[in-house]
Amino acid sequence: MRKESVALLLAGGEGRRLGALTHNTAKPAVHFAGKYRMIDYALSNCRNSGIDTIGVVTQYKPESLHQHIGNGTAWLNEPDKGSIELLCSDQEHVVGNEYTGTANAVYQNRHFIEKHDPEFVVVLSGDHIYQMDYSEMIRQHKERGSEATIAVKPVGWDEASRFGIMNADETGRVVEFEEKPAQPKSNLASMGIYVFNWDFLKKVLERDDAAEISSHDFGKDVIPMMVEEGAFVHTFSYEGYWKDVGTIDSLWQAQMDLLHESPLQSEIDWPMYTAQIANVQPHIDRAARVDSSLISENCAVYGSVNHSVVSHGVYIGKGSVLTDCVIMPNVRIGNNVKLHKAIIGEGSVLCDGVTVGKADAESISVVGDHEVMYKVNEKLPKIYLPRLERIG
Repeated sequence: MRKESVALLLAGGEGRRLGALTHNTAKPAVHFAGKYRMIDYALSNCRNSGIDTIGVVTQYKPESLHQHIGNGTAWLNEPDKGSIELLCSDQEHVVGNEYTGTANAVYQNRHFIEKHDPEFVVVLSGDHIYQMDYSEMIRQHKERGSEATIAVKPVGWDEASRFGIMNADETGRVVEFEEKPAQPKSNLASMGIYVFNWDFLKKVLERDDAAEISSHDFGKDVIPMMVEEGAFVHTFSYEGYWKDVGTIDSLWQAQMDLLHESPLQSEIDWPMYTAQIANVQPHIDRAARVDSSLISENCAVYGSVNHSVVSHGVYIGKGSVLTDCVIMPNVRIGNNVKLHKAIIGEGSVLCDGVTVGKADAESISVVGDHEVMYKVNEKLPKIYLPRLERIG
């Protein structure tokens, strides 16, 4: 059965700027808002937009994403009428078992698109926080007779050089595209969200694949080529909240944004979906104190939590004080621990008396996944290692 639209969700990024948080995890699999992962936002957008055929392109540390997504039914309204397919770079047909760029990742998975024979292909990033109805973007794309439509959002001029920047005329047609320009002419940033006519995109990707001098990237190569050759490329203006959480600072700030008047729509207006987790109400001890914080399911809090996001399955001991922190799932925080402006990785253990960060610190302190921290100068427990017997 032919689909009007299919989505390709690019989720193969390594996320080096997130440091210890992505040593063992793909960037889009990093936890966000207590019970979700980054990729849940694009997947939930697809479900809420009526897109039920999605290919998730994975490469770096794919196991974390594959385990999270599974058969994909959490993000499908009617699982028997749609599908979410994991498209890892270790597939037999992928040249060198590697995607060399965002455009190459789509091109090497053209078989997925072709078997559904869509009119439109929606290409998405798996590591941005936002809520968008893609059906509105597709509708504008059809009404304007576009060959490509790029979602854009105004950013501060001081940030513009970090993004692909669109220079458009009064009709919204893109006349110039600059990838991370040193001196931007516009502050309309590409959100990394595209709608293409599939017949048009297929021909462009074939030419890009054959080009010897190309990094096979949408922002650096494919979109500029479309614009230079006079293709009908238009912008789609997005007014809602959108955050590229590719750095420690932006990831921390996006989570802090949730603690005031949340910039995101309520889950009644725009439902969020994720893999099933134990839905056990958090236990807040009578002596504990929680102010302006998000406490997720299956937590136990005996200390003080101030302006922090605490993910599911976290234990916080007596006398511990957390301020301006992001605590990933299944962290164990002992007694009398002091945390200030920190991100604590999944499954970590902070023993009694540990201090991380300072109240007046400008930078964010980070503890990686599954680390164990002891109080400074504390004598570590003895570890018995049996004597190895010589064999032979």
